[in-house]
Amino acid sequence: MSQDPAFARFIVIQLVRWSGVAMVLVGLMIIVGKIDLPRIAGVVLAAAGLVEAMLMPLLLSRRWKTPPE
Repeated sequence: MSQDPAFARFIVIQLVRWSGVAMVLVGLMIIVGKIDLPRIAGVVLAAAGLVEAMLMPLLLSRRWKTPPE
């Protein structure tokens, strides 16, 4: 059975989205003091996670879009 490239790309997009959400959660935990790191590290991590969760799936899907014939 051959591997469908669309399914592999779907999995990659979902992994990118969920890793961004995880980054936001860890960043928020740092901000509220549950993890003992500087607050600015939490802000940077949360912001990077938001970018990863919101923009990267759009950019990947646009890059992998099938060209019109």
